Amino acid sequence: MNSVPDVAVIGGGPAGLAAALAAEKAGAHAVVIEREKRLGGILKQCIHDGFGLIRFGEKLTGPEYSHRYVEALRKTGAEVRLLTFVANIRRTGRGFGLTLVHRGGIDVLTVGALVLATGCRERTARQAAIHGTHPAGVLTAGTAQYYTNILGQLPARRCVILGSGDIGLIMARRLTLEGAEVLGVYEAKPAPSGLSRNIAQCLDDFGIPLYTNRTVSRVFGRARLEGVEIAATDAAMNPIPGTEERIACDGLILSVGLIPENELAESLGVPIHPATKGPVCDQLCMTAIPGIFSCGNALQVNDLADYVSESGERAGKAAARLALEGGGETSGKDAAPERDAGNYAEFTADGNFLCMTPQRLDLSRLEDETVLYFRSREERENVLVRIYAGETELFRRRYTRLRPPEMERAVLKLRDAGLKAGDTIGLVMSGA
Repeated sequence: MNSVPDVAVIGGGPAGLAAALAAEKAGAHAVVIEREKRLGGILKQCIHDGFGLIRFGEKLTGPEYSHRYVEALRKTGAEVRLLTFVANIRRTGRGFGLTLVHRGGIDVLTVGALVLATGCRERTARQAAIHGTHPAGVLTAGTAQYYTNILGQLPARRCVILGSGDIGLIMARRLTLEGAEVLGVYEAKPAPSGLSRNIAQCLDDFGIPLYTNRTVSRVFGRARLEGVEIAATDAAMNPIPGTEERIACDGLILSVGLIPENELAESLGVPIHPATKGPVCDQLCMTAIPGIFSCGNALQVNDLADYVSESGERAGKAAARLALEGGGETSGKDAAPERDAGNYAEFTADGNFLCMTPQRLDLSRLEDETVLYFRSREERENVLVRIYAGETELFRRRYTRLRPPEMERAVLKLRDAGLKAGDTIGLVMSGA
């Protein structure tokens, strides 16, 4: 095994673990760069079950799910660098030069391909436009989960949850089980944002009320949160004056959305898609810059860890193949050329779709199956989704229900579809 890594995977969560494992299986030498002291990413604190139903065919907790990948990776020759930060990345003639900062100092590493598995971050109270003071007791759902599950500390006794994302729903149940009183989950949109199963298992089963078209507009308190102001929202999710009511509480848990972490991608000039907030990519998770791949929640926010691992596996395999073929070599030392548009077809979608991934199809690297992920823009029932290339129908399925929070997965057979460079593959939704 070559001691010099071929592929660098930035991020040791489920996407990064799957990418490194796939790269090693494909014959490349991978290095995982993780800023925390343990692998596993956010799954280390997700002690609830429900992970692994697709990948392993059984219910696992987050630590159990990540442990399987960690143990599998340990049996390979992959290198793992913990408590290590990527300070800089630049193009080189051989691929990419990484400047790494760790307790022992600074290292410089050169690799042929790069996989960005940097995950996502939570929106804060200021990003949710909540006014008022800055008291203790206002936490994101992930931080509250860390306090409860890792530190063993109850962050609040009487709390309100803003946002009905999956982490917020799960924390409503978790805090209730630990003895806290959850006064309600408030959602500014007219419909909840979490998976249907989490609404049923985390709220309905525990009698926790869900209020839609409601938001927290202000917080009160100095040293500690003393209460919040709840207001009805209009169609634009803005508070409606005159509808405010004050609720006494000592905790506000925020579950108001996730943002893919793509500062490194943007520093390299990788184009970011406005809908997914992740890099524009092809079916192998390669971005518009050769040799740079993106996967997991850095590519798009997923609702299932199984899909995160699937994209990581795809990115790692493709990155290994590219690195072993010579990497993203360029004639210019610091050049960052975009790929030749003549080798690609484009995916498009009508206005009924919120987003989709991938956005491009590399015709020179078609595999037996191409996986397309998409989300509906609105909640719809009994609709028909079709995927066309010209007059040829590639996919047809009727869905009894589509919801924006729940990502759908379509498997396409494109090897024999007769696609040519410049073709458009369109997603169309019709029906009630």
